[in-house]
Amino acid sequence: EYTPVEPETRFPMERLVRLAEKMATIPKGFSAHAKIAKLLQKRFEAVRQGEGIDWATGESLAFASLLTDGRPVRLSGQDSRRGTFNHRHSTLVDYNTTEEYTPLATLTPEGTNLWIYDSLLSEYAALGFEYGYSVTSPEALVMWEAQFGDFTNGAQIIIDQFIVAAKDKWKQDSGLVMLLPHGYEGQGPEHSSARIERFLLLAAEDNMQICNATTAGQFFHLLRRQMLQDHRTPLVVFTPKSLLRAKQSRSPVADLLSGTFEELLGDRTVDDPNQVKRLVLCSGKVAVDAEAERDRLGVPVAIARVEQLYPWPFDAVAAELARYPNATEIV
Repeated sequence: EYTPVEPETRFPMERLVRLAEKMATIPKGFSAHAKIAKLLQKRFEAVRQGEGIDWATGESLAFASLLTDGRPVRLSGQDSRRGTFNHRHSTLVDYNTTEEYTPLATLTPEGTNLWIYDSLLSEYAALGFEYGYSVTSPEALVMWEAQFGDFTNGAQIIIDQFIVAAKDKWKQDSGLVMLLPHGYEGQGPEHSSARIERFLLLAAEDNMQICNATTAGQFFHLLRRQMLQDHRTPLVVFTPKSLLRAKQSRSPVADLLSGTFEELLGDRTVDDPNQVKRLVLCSGKVAVDAEAERDRLGVPVAIARVEQLYPWPFDAVAAELARYPNATEIV
């Protein structure tokens, strides 16, 4: 039986600060939008001061850390350079000359490539291409991002026939990452659910990883784990929407300097585990909303975030259960 080896995903502080500073540096004579320039500087200051790493910063630091170690990074999607929710800003545009500048590209050593593309509006074609790219270039972090998670509807054949089944059918390995924005944020049908249940129905025999990370630090470690682990398996990530900027999803730099991706985030706000009567296992934004309601009511409930839905983290769940000897309900 194969037992995966947990890779080392932490990253040293001095290198993080150096990378963050370079990503915030805009060339002389380049007229970047003032708001974007201010945002990049704010991200650098968060890293330098050690607090408030938001989702986009965690992501860009993961990309940068891999690139500087000689690992190519490739991301495509329908609005991926800017980020659908105006959060990534990977490519800056001079508002006078329309010249483009990609800060991450300045970090790539010779022979290492960075590709970030706005793809055409065809999920079927784009996801199929990126799947093929991931198979032929296993040394690269290859990602496809849906504008909204629901848009995988247009690529379901690729998911069914290749992403979840190619390992079994053809012994074909792929480390493709699918980034699927997920969350009910008042935007209606086709812009809310990435259909987590559909992926769980397709999951079997460790054919993929299904994750719903809720903090910038978790996302940083998850992306690095994908490239540093000793095998290639597709990774489906249900990325946040409103949580992209929310304080609840921000991480201290310390989370990037130590630790690894936690498949379950236990409740660390409980002062006395013996008082807990109910343990609630949640995923994604639901956990954040449940925590707020629990705190408002002041009830003896522990809330744990299941950050990896498949493979199910049996050991981590068991360890969390063991913390509450008097709990009589599990939800």
